[in-house]
Amino acid sequence: MENSTEVVSFVLSAYGNIGNLKYLYFSIILLWYISVCVSNTILIVVIYKDRGLHEPMYLLLGHLFLNEISTSTSLYPLLLSQMFSDTHEVTLPWCFLQMCCFYIFGCVQLCNLTAMAYDRYICICYPLHYNVLMSNERVVKIILLVWIYSFTNYMFSFSFILPLTFCGNVINKVFCDQQLVIKLACSVSALTSISDLFFASMSLILPFSLISVSYMKIFWICLIVSKESKQKVLTTCTPQIVSLGNIFVYATFQFVGSRMDIHYLPDEVRVILSIYIHILQPMITPFMYGLYLPKIRQSSKRLLFDKKINMLDI
Repeated sequence: MENSTEVVSFVLSAYGNIGNLKYLYFSIILLWYISVCVSNTILIVVIYKDRGLHEPMYLLLGHLFLNEISTSTSLYPLLLSQMFSDTHEVTLPWCFLQMCCFYIFGCVQLCNLTAMAYDRYICICYPLHYNVLMSNERVVKIILLVWIYSFTNYMFSFSFILPLTFCGNVINKVFCDQQLVIKLACSVSALTSISDLFFASMSLILPFSLISVSYMKIFWICLIVSKESKQKVLTTCTPQIVSLGNIFVYATFQFVGSRMDIHYLPDEVRVILSIYIHILQPMITPFMYGLYLPKIRQSSKRLLFDKKINMLDI
């Protein structure tokens, strides 16, 4: 058995020796982070300003955009600061904080997509009852419930990680990954493993199951409606399906990669795969919903370009 020493920080070893390329990487990552924040913020402002978008579906979208900014903020600032670090060390509190943010925001995102799938299911399958079953007040309660559920769900799992003692401090990633942190523990109780699987089930399997049921019923309706109605259904559902597909691929890689030996993959590939959801998803979300949904696209044009035209007239 390895000797237990008091670990006060973790080393993120996946950065390696990037030399002078750190300036290039820093510029690219900073630009990307700014783009993520700006694009999602613009769409939040569009939904807030346009009273025609103060509907359940768009309120849930606004919450999704806000969550994308929060998720990115839990990764990018640390990523940027580590670019100029020689040791790539992260203290235990900051590492645990990043883990909490990653998993809580990730759970919030999936629960939010579940709520959006339910909203579309009610809208398409029970259109006459939509205003009764899905009001703005109910959406606010759903969003609050999503946060309470995600927070309590993860805190249950995290409570078993907090007391762990560690016999190592090297994490082979560019961020604090919970599975790799657990592997560094001197001993892991059965309860810790069970709580981790419980969180994975409640935050991944349950939302995906509920979303799948909603979309199966929606697609069943698509088979019997007119071609025009079918096109409208597909237009509103496609962005969610793309987001879910991307998250599912990442979640599968994370689950397999954290529990199995994938060292046969090149370091660069493993690093990219480990963070691509935090790179692509925050940009996919505003792109898919902002450009694909007609009402948001038109509102964005009015907000961004009509004001410019009015200013030029003045």
